[in-house]
Amino acid sequence: MSAVSSRLPVFPWDKLEPYKKTALAHPDGIVDLSVGTPVDPVPALIQEALVAAADSPGYPTVWGTKELRDALTGWCGRRLGAVDFAHENVLPVVGSKELVAWLPTQLGLGAGDVVAYPRLAYPTYEVGARLCGATPVVYDDPTELDPAGLRLLWLNSPSNPTGKVLAKEELTRIVAWAREHGVLVFSDECYLELGWEADPVSVLHPDVCGGSYEGIVAVHSLSKRSNLAGYRAAFIAGDAAVLGELLQIRKHGGMMTAAPVQAATVAALGDDAHVAEQRGRYAARRAALRAALEAHGFRIEHSEASLYLWATRDEPCWETVAYLAEKGVLVAPGDFYGEAGDRFVRVAFTATDERVEAAVKRLG
Repeated sequence: MSAVSSRLPVFPWDKLEPYKKTALAHPDGIVDLSVGTPVDPVPALIQEALVAAADSPGYPTVWGTKELRDALTGWCGRRLGAVDFAHENVLPVVGSKELVAWLPTQLGLGAGDVVAYPRLAYPTYEVGARLCGATPVVYDDPTELDPAGLRLLWLNSPSNPTGKVLAKEELTRIVAWAREHGVLVFSDECYLELGWEADPVSVLHPDVCGGSYEGIVAVHSLSKRSNLAGYRAAFIAGDAAVLGELLQIRKHGGMMTAAPVQAATVAALGDDAHVAEQRGRYAARRAALRAALEAHGFRIEHSEASLYLWATRDEPCWETVAYLAEKGVLVAPGDFYGEAGDRFVRVAFTATDERVEAAVKRLG
């Protein structure tokens, strides 16, 4: 039996363990800014919705309840500008990472097919291609790719790790090129509500897609906006034909969002106040860390959105990781996200106010 794992790269976070031990030894403890995991409480109204739906002895449906689909289509219209959105245009998924990793397999891709993603990118795009035996290809400008054999094009705006935002005009150009060549576009927009120096736009906006969702799907998550990483609440939206095919496959695979999580998602998407409150927390942490890093000699590039600062001291990234670990601060090396990041580190501002303050003092 051949091991599927042999197709995959080394799990990157394992490489960080020695530096984590160094940071843990700091007298005031570690400040872990390496992973963008939420640390703030789940908003009360979401917890209440989860508890109210806890008595759910039956199997949930893969497509979700009518209430969930209403919430998803309503949010896409209100927040993304999507027009004429129907239930057929949305599909809940069990966290966005699961979707990214298994999408090429569920689309029937394999040997000879190409999956393209940004040169600096979330590692799971490559993992998804390798799991099904497709060829992973990176790009700087997707319209410069050879469209022959290109079956899936990943966009990511705002970017993880850089925080870069693709302008509306850029998205429009890319979507038009992809449609011309029959290339399916999946746009990872999980950080869309976390724009700081730019206003991120969805591929579902009519100015980008022309009011048609043919050949385009957007990926969204509640992990960051609503502190629901532990709930695995996410969804995809766009081309009804693509989503319909995925729905049938996911029914056979039993890929069901838990019923209480579906109810919690409805509550989360129906309330904007908690999103604004959380944005305020992140904005303050971002400002404090950015000022401290820049005063310490770091340069910040991009970072106009998302939950990260893309920082460099113009040295190999692992030297920066080691340097900060000695100060008890753990960050992610840029080469986790591609060779082009080998002189950068990704600094998350998802730690508590107290830990962010500790990092600022150590850098000061």
